Amino acid sequence: MLRIRGRIGDWPVDLTVEMEAEDWDRLASRLSLETQAPAASMATGPVAAPRNDALWDTARQLLREAGQMEGPRLLAALEALAGGPAAGKRLLVRLRHCAEVQVDAGEDAPLYRWKG
Repeated sequence: MLRIRGRIGDWPVDLTVEMEAEDWDRLASRLSLETQAPAASMATGPVAAPRNDALWDTARQLLREAGQMEGPRLLAALEALAGGPAAGKRLLVRLRHCAEVQVDAGEDAPLYRWKG
């Protein structure tokens, strides 16, 4: 039995979950698989691109060939490449967190540099 107490907004929550032993075992096995997967991917390197790998590779190539770009200019190029502002922003965020990219504080905007 598992008891959960707390609040959701203004509403108090008091929930009791009862499960059979086999249900707990099944839940535990799923949780262990889910926690092992991120550890395995971290051991092998950066997380693989879940969406369009070709688009991600092209975005990286764009910055690699430029060497460095200011954030607004890079965002405009990524939006054109990806076909819209939301997809361009997602690529920019991925580049910001990419091990091959260094982001420096520029005078007016961040400067994205390709480290390789």
